[in-house]
Amino acid sequence: MDSNAHKPPRSGPKRTGRDFIARHGETVFNAAGRLQGDHPHTPLTRAGFAQADEMGRALRAHLGAKPALTLWSSPTGRALQTLAIIAEHLELDWHAARTDARLVEIGTGSWGGAYYADLADAGVKVVDHAHGLLFPAEDGETYPEIVARVSGWLTDTEGDRGDRLVIMHGISSRVLRGVMTGTADLPGYGAPAAPGLPQGSVVAIEHGVESLVHRGMGHAPA
Repeated sequence: MDSNAHKPPRSGPKRTGRDFIARHGETVFNAAGRLQGDHPHTPLTRAGFAQADEMGRALRAHLGAKPALTLWSSPTGRALQTLAIIAEHLELDWHAARTDARLVEIGTGSWGGAYYADLADAGVKVVDHAHGLLFPAEDGETYPEIVARVSGWLTDTEGDRGDRLVIMHGISSRVLRGVMTGTADLPGYGAPAAPGLPQGSVVAIEHGVESLVHRGMGHAPA
């Protein structure tokens, strides 16, 4: 990834430290082709555990043992499982992590738990293949709403000292990264979205500039 591809955040917060933003590993819903969205408990598969191990090794090589990191996570089980494995590699206590519901995945409303194939057979447009995103469900969350919640988290944490490790999800992390790097809004979405990355990937963002720490081997892009 070109670290010069993005401009500083449009909102211009003077954020200190680096944000290491990671996408959780593969889950049983991912493997089964089911929409999970903001579903709280979809556990990792063996492949998902292996992806979390890879992220942990990559971050250990990048940061060393016991780095000065504030641990943040979506409160979902899959994000916390991923965090626990990464923290073991870093020799950090994952129980000290802070969770925030503003880091969860896009809310999929009545689509939650449905099989992608069943929705497609019913003529429902779910996946925007051109952008690697999900179309919002009629009773689900919109992309501007994701912007609002992740921006609130950014505002509340911009005065934190030191670096942060943030474990979240495919779409919500793309929106967060888009906000942080000043990415232009996608036409029709009213929100920015950074380029998609496979499950098990980690980026670092510092002063509005993103660099790739580890590219995962999981499903991509969303």
